[in-house]
Amino acid sequence: MCRTLALIVGALVVTQSVQADRAELEELVVIGEKNSRTYELADTVDIAPDSATLLRKAVGANIVSNGPLTGIAQIRGMSRYRINTQINGAVISAGGPNWMDPPLSYAPAAHLESLEVYRGIAPVCAGQESIGGVINAKTWDGEFGDGALKLAGRARTGAHSVDNGTVLSAAVSLGGEHHKLRLSGLTESADDAEFQGGKLLPTRYQRDRFDVGYGFRMGAHTLQLDYGRSETGNSGTPALPMDIQYIDANLARIGWTYASEAVEVQAKLHYSDIGHGMTNYHLRQAPMAEGMWRRNIAVGESLGFAVSARMGGWTVGVDGHDEVHDSDIDNPNNPMFFVRNFNHAERTVLGIFVEREQRFGDGWMAQLGVRYNNVSMDSDSVDATPAAMGMPPAVALRDRFNGADRSSTDHNFDWVVKVTYRTSMELAYYAGLSRKSRSPSYQERFLWLPMQATAGLADGLTYTGNLGLDPEVAHEVELGLDWEREGLLLAPRIFYRGVNDYIQGTASADMPALMFVQMMNAMNGAANPLPLQFNNVDAKLYGFDVDWAYELNERWSLNGVVNYVRGKRDDVDDNLYRVAPLNAFVALNYAAGRWGLTLESFWNDAQRKVSDTNGELRSSSYELFNLHGFWQISGNVRLGFGVNNLADKRYADHLGGVNRVRGNADLPVGERLPGYGRSAFARLDVEW
Repeated sequence: MCRTLALIVGALVVTQSVQADRAELEELVVIGEKNSRTYELADTVDIAPDSATLLRKAVGANIVSNGPLTGIAQIRGMSRYRINTQINGAVISAGGPNWMDPPLSYAPAAHLESLEVYRGIAPVCAGQESIGGVINAKTWDGEFGDGALKLAGRARTGAHSVDNGTVLSAAVSLGGEHHKLRLSGLTESADDAEFQGGKLLPTRYQRDRFDVGYGFRMGAHTLQLDYGRSETGNSGTPALPMDIQYIDANLARIGWTYASEAVEVQAKLHYSDIGHGMTNYHLRQAPMAEGMWRRNIAVGESLGFAVSARMGGWTVGVDGHDEVHDSDIDNPNNPMFFVRNFNHAERTVLGIFVEREQRFGDGWMAQLGVRYNNVSMDSDSVDATPAAMGMPPAVALRDRFNGADRSSTDHNFDWVVKVTYRTSMELAYYAGLSRKSRSPSYQERFLWLPMQATAGLADGLTYTGNLGLDPEVAHEVELGLDWEREGLLLAPRIFYRGVNDYIQGTASADMPALMFVQMMNAMNGAANPLPLQFNNVDAKLYGFDVDWAYELNERWSLNGVVNYVRGKRDDVDDNLYRVAPLNAFVALNYAAGRWGLTLESFWNDAQRKVSDTNGELRSSSYELFNLHGFWQISGNVRLGFGVNNLADKRYADHLGGVNRVRGNADLPVGERLPGYGRSAFARLDVEW
């Protein structure tokens, strides 16, 4: 259905009239304050399917990649649940327990309009549990008309060689003064990708998307209704123990805005219903023993709301988010086998906040905010074949979990103080101080049997949860300046974040869990490591990042970022897991009217500060070069083209994980997953 819709809408787009000429070169045009960066993506030329890949060019950010559609955002060393990620202002909880569908996967790159990244301390109004930062992805929403009906839209088609990938997307809106209707569709797919020396198995993917939206505007009031259907088919995740068989998601959103000169009020309600199937046999080489075949069927449902009002420098609001998860594991070769992994695991957050922005003195501005979040969690009882058959350690784990008080309530308080002092139009100094908190995820609290269902950690280790976990509490200080003069922009920041009760897997002292893994090893002739347990430790993260740009003349320009973060535990002499090393991005841009070229360089230092607890491998340094270009064929038709990894260099990104797939002659199990080889691509965009 999505493919048919995209073809129809694409044909409509090509017949439309020409719009004003556009020939901008930069792929990421930055607007707004230096502490939150909005990356406008209308002029990108690459066709990577995963929106998270764009974070490699964002100051302070990076991507933890477990597969071609499974990129997890990282900001200053924190990722997964520690990043509040929103799609058009809505929080979408991943449907699967191992985050094969992280939040950004519900904003495909082909539909993305902008990506807002809070570089450091996010204001309390930006969202709940923003201990590691906030990202808000915005997709194209169509336009109202000024009187007569206005037809607008965009279409894209493209291909890349490294995996024979293709994309076809289109969106069209019909808007008048009071009403607006929008339709959009997307289909994209690829084969297994190549690297210098072989193929990555499996890295194929298939995804279709359909969206419909209706807007109503009357005076100061705007109402928006949206529905989206996302269908992901066979897609590989070589850093994880299973691959995607399907992810079917229904996404709905209702938003209302009232805006006058005196006050702005926003209210939104969002809902998601996600069904997710994954296996360890249908895309990768199946286990030799049929008794080890596994299929996991997971269902995730979430409902959230937010209401806020902004008036005279004050912002107040309330918000909430409820998610419920079920996960059942079976074996298609043995109908008697089952694991009730998560059973109605529920997590509810209700928040209230107040924030004040105040200008005072000459050039001074302050932002102060406080937030309270009430986090309640609960789970129904669980069971599994080993326990049902009387295996003593499994029985002990099940009965202890089922007999415990599984309900909990946390009372979390956050506050933020940010001060900016502008001495001139060219120079401003910045300082920020905050307290942020996060309660455990449902995996960290309710994982009762040693498993790898860890929201994308991908360290190959089994974990058990901990019903007694305390919330994480982080105190952060951030200092920096913004300097702009004669074409040069320089915006450095240094930061220090101390985290009390950081949730980390540590060596388990739980005898039933240890005995269970030992007995399973003996039964299956395996040598799996002993399990970890999620526990509270103390940790710290500190470092710096620099955002810069320099306009050489009317045609030549440079821009780039430098990022460094160090993550350490305070309770033992060890490092935090899967933290990006020192890295830098530099782009040399040339624009000549209707065409332009960009030469990109990505440099990553070696990462030697790895986690012994997680068995993390060290990584080597590397540098990559990409060449991108565009040709504005006409006012509304634009061709993008380029080559990524020009030198066809073999490299392994530290955040790319290690290979968990057996049977690949080109890549042993346990070796770092190499990055993609040389890839030529082309993309055609039509807008009106």
